[in-house]
Amino acid sequence: MTDWQVTATTIYCDAVDDDVTIMVYRDWSTKCTGYKKYVEELDQETAKLLKKKAGRLGRSLKCEGPQDYRVTDYRDKLAAENKSK
Repeated sequence: MTDWQVTATTIYCDAVDDDVTIMVYRDWSTKCTGYKKYVEELDQETAKLLKKKAGRLGRSLKCEGPQDYRVTDYRDKLAAENKSK
């Protein structure tokens, strides 16, 4: 078991062209602020902003959800560090 309750890191997420915070809890569950902003609580203003960014970048932008490799890679990195202690 870990000696912390929650740990977090902020990364640039190219899936939504924004900085997001990934949180990993003691039980190894995860949350990402990008998922909350771009999926769970997506409003018209945020959708419009995402569409504008996508047009500027010339590619589609879409949150890849809680099983996104960015989230799972961070969780797995922490688990490996915890295991090696």
